[in-house]
Amino acid sequence: MRREQTIRMENLAIGYTGKNVYKCVAEGISDTLRSGELTCLLGENGAGKSTLLRTLSGFLPPLSGEIILLGKPLRQYRERELATVIGVVLTEKNNLQNMTVEELVGMGRSPYTGFWGRLSPEDRRKVGESLEMVGIMALRERMVQTLSDGERQKVMIAKALAQETPVIFLDEPTAFLDYPSKVDILHLLHRLSREMNKTVFLSTHDLELALQIADCIWLMGKGGIHIGTPEALTLDGSLERFFNLPDSEKRIRIHFDVNE
Repeated sequence: MRREQTIRMENLAIGYTGKNVYKCVAEGISDTLRSGELTCLLGENGAGKSTLLRTLSGFLPPLSGEIILLGKPLRQYRERELATVIGVVLTEKNNLQNMTVEELVGMGRSPYTGFWGRLSPEDRRKVGESLEMVGIMALRERMVQTLSDGERQKVMIAKALAQETPVIFLDEPTAFLDYPSKVDILHLLHRLSREMNKTVFLSTHDLELALQIADCIWLMGKGGIHIGTPEALTLDGSLERFFNLPDSEKRIRIHFDVNE
């Protein structure tokens, strides 16, 4: 499988602007995201992970620099066109009621269904394929409010797959899950990046799982962003320095997990 560049950041600065407000969260970001890879963004609360994801998704404008998406500046995309390129799964729990799993996943087809949002036979086929790929076909007629947190997160991933975008961003997709569900979701995302050649970029606090599963790690903190493979960041001591980890069992576990 050929891994191709899908997103390129050129001297990107991110943050917020408004009336009498200018806050730069991070700057000097220059790197790429590629197809067929799962990249994990790690950092403490307040480091700017969600701001970076929102900027790359087009929800926030960059303070400076450029984002090149599939060879075209992100700022040149119209909203509907962008919805066919980037799928976003946010961390907030939704409060949807009286909607089946199949109907919710079907909402991922909205960039293609026109004004009335009616699903064609082809749209329904895509929804079925997405449910099958995530392994939740048996849940298709369940009401969304009856699902567990792990099941609901899989439904949101299926919705993003139904959107048929080459890029999927996820903000803390394992935030509300127990440990087995965290492992299940991250393995699912890794498999989807490989089998469907998608660019998957997610923020997470699950350091050890990210080290086992990710192709690339982005460490985000006050000193900027440090990028590398799990093996490289572990062997050169970047992880210990970044997270101030002690010379103890935790370090041993990190080395063991990477080489497992």
